[in-house]
Amino acid sequence: MSTLELPSGRPLGVAAVGYAFMGKAHSNAWRNVASFFDVPAFEQKVLVGRDRGQVANAAAKYGWTESATDWRSVVTRGDIDIVDICAPGWMHAEIAIAALEAGKHVLVEKPLANTLAEAELMTAAAAKARTRGVQSMVGFNYRRVPALALARQLIAEGRLGVLRHVRAAYLQDWLTDAHAPMTWRLRKETAGSGALGDIASHAIDQIQHLTGQTVTEATGTLRTFVTERPGPSGAEEVTVDDAAWATLGLTGGITASVEASRVATGQKNSLRIEIYGSTGSLTFDLENLNELMFLDATAPAREQGFRRILVNEPDHPYLEAWWPQGHIIGWEHTFTHQIRDFLTAIQGGTQPSPSFEDGLQVQKVLVAVEESAANRSLLTTVDHPTLIIERA
Repeated sequence: MSTLELPSGRPLGVAAVGYAFMGKAHSNAWRNVASFFDVPAFEQKVLVGRDRGQVANAAAKYGWTESATDWRSVVTRGDIDIVDICAPGWMHAEIAIAALEAGKHVLVEKPLANTLAEAELMTAAAAKARTRGVQSMVGFNYRRVPALALARQLIAEGRLGVLRHVRAAYLQDWLTDAHAPMTWRLRKETAGSGALGDIASHAIDQIQHLTGQTVTEATGTLRTFVTERPGPSGAEEVTVDDAAWATLGLTGGITASVEASRVATGQKNSLRIEIYGSTGSLTFDLENLNELMFLDATAPAREQGFRRILVNEPDHPYLEAWWPQGHIIGWEHTFTHQIRDFLTAIQGGTQPSPSFEDGLQVQKVLVAVEESAANRSLLTTVDHPTLIIERA
């Protein structure tokens, strides 16, 4: 496989598309990563957005040299080597494919796309670009939570024995108020789906990443509890789900349950993951990001019980770069770790993880859950088909 040479005599030029929530999170990571990790030299060259005044203000605030409103002209610039896509999902495919074809390394926020067809086109473009040394990655930032990275290590080391089942619930409440205004996240044409793609995608990626297994079967249920939201010109129809439930079958025989909601009153940003094996168990909650609960079932019964691991030691994943032990880190650090891993992969000419192929696999699961939910809504009995995603 050929490799793309890093530009000689100058830092890598970075452009980011999008300056709202995710644009701010990614910009913070770009601004800070070199202060803590050894990464190849780069420059925050351009921040792209549709509103000229707002993107200019954001660029100055977030540390970008300049701003622009036309992403097409930016991704073909000779001084741009990396394109970081933080725009809404409906824009992912067009920008990513154009950037890859222009020879730019691409980082794109999850989920990979709004549709399976778009995700497949993006993955094909990424595979073709990879033969020229052009790298690409999907932004499932929770892979970079040190406690979850430690959980993956413990599972790989066999500390849980044979994995049996997993529970994952991602619960938020920012849409509990029926009078909360309409946003692009509540329109299928711009968001693709609701809680399913927005936050259940994180849970699905974690299930596959932590266990090392692939989802092959899915059944699902979707609900929209608030069907209209106030818009600029009156009430608008909500065309995505408020909450999603799924049961998943994986290649190694594991059964996993997934729940996601943006109307779970009182839950702010709780991603809870429980993994149960024959000789041990792990539990994690994003609202206690620095903690991992571990039960060693091989210990004598009188000594068994979940013990709290404060994941802040220098030999825990990523933490050698941060503060003295016991000084906790936060949600924003996951994006810094993500940028660090992305830059390191580009420097080494290796495929960063998660790949577009990984993103496509998650997309297949999202589609299967959505189709299962639609099929179940037409049934009059509890007997319903199980959708097959892909047989190993």
